Amino acid sequence: MLTLKLITENAQEVIDRLAKKHFDAKEIIEQVIDTDSKRKTSQQVLDKNLSELNRLSKSIGQWMKEGNSGAAEAARREVAAMKEGNKQLEAGMKAAEKKLTELLCQIPNLPSEHVPAGKHAEDNVIEKTGGTFPELPENALPHWDLAKKYDLIDFELGVKIAGAGFPVYKQQGARLQRALINFFLDNARDAGYIEIQPPYLVNADSGYGTGNLPDKEGQMYYCHSDELYLIPTAEVPVTNIYRDVILEEKDLPVKNTAYSACFRREAGSYGKDVRGLNRLHQFDKVEIVRIDKPGHSYESLQEMVCYVQSLVEKLELPWRILRLCGGDMSFTSALTFDFEVYSAAQQRWLEVSSVSNFESYQANRLKCRYRSDDKKIQLCHTLNGSALALPRIVAALLENNQVPEGIRIPKALVPYTGFELIA
Repeated sequence: MLTLKLITENAQEVIDRLAKKHFDAKEIIEQVIDTDSKRKTSQQVLDKNLSELNRLSKSIGQWMKEGNSGAAEAARREVAAMKEGNKQLEAGMKAAEKKLTELLCQIPNLPSEHVPAGKHAEDNVIEKTGGTFPELPENALPHWDLAKKYDLIDFELGVKIAGAGFPVYKQQGARLQRALINFFLDNARDAGYIEIQPPYLVNADSGYGTGNLPDKEGQMYYCHSDELYLIPTAEVPVTNIYRDVILEEKDLPVKNTAYSACFRREAGSYGKDVRGLNRLHQFDKVEIVRIDKPGHSYESLQEMVCYVQSLVEKLELPWRILRLCGGDMSFTSALTFDFEVYSAAQQRWLEVSSVSNFESYQANRLKCRYRSDDKKIQLCHTLNGSALALPRIVAALLENNQVPEGIRIPKALVPYTGFELIA
């Protein structure tokens, strides 16, 4: 979340910058400032009362020594009344602090100056494109038909077992999934990322730490009896490793990677854009996470973008990078680059990765800090990216590599699949 200092000292700038995300912050910023002012006033009164209590307590002892029991008793009554008043002040301050936190959690992150103006996905800026568009045979099939033809993925069986959005991978389809996971993890380790195997369930503190709560509470599966959430991405547990941690500057940037299953309710999703693997409730993904110092985080972001580009190039997929406009960005991001690959049979672009810098927004929630070389304690910057999400990668690989003999496997993946062709 944004720091209280930033909001109170730069209120109009915060309001103006959040307008780029099409978030009208005027009313809530006024509430934050008003609540903070009341909290500060109560604190000043409490501090004054505590000083007076200390003086009176010393006076009572002195008056008792002097035999002035009347003055001592009057002071005791005044002390008792002040203590009762202090209880009310402390209760009011706690309520104000709670309200402040609730308000701050409702305010999105400020967009970077590099975020383009715009409200919808159509306003995103195409930064870069690459790869070769395949020439498919006339009878080319979409991936859901290919999955059925070659017995790779059973969508109907998934509906039977769990419901729509929970496919069952079979035979070479299952092996392709496992191959991609290992391929992505091996590449991440080669790029200097330390592998983590995180839990698939997190508590509410973890959800709040990364900004998934309360913003995306309706999209997360919740286990009521245990008060735990199924993770929407490995970003949540991996980033929370550094909650309430002070890192040393010499150890930055921290670079982690993790494979996990991901669970998203995706409420309201429907239509042709969700057919097959295009949108699922459970899917596999390899994530990369960085914790960095502010002066280096945008260099890290560029390194992460280049790294994800190398993955789609190795998979021989046509790709493009989008710089997201203010209206299409996430609640927590300061700057996001989306990767899309072209799905030839569907004749559309499919998002397969988002790479984002959250600056200090998550770190402030997490209390993730670092000790600089001059011993100052400062907030870190956090970054993460999909590297990569499997479903749409699989969809594009199946569709783009159709040949008369079957489905060709990209060369980089063959050592992982153990086969060159799905037939």
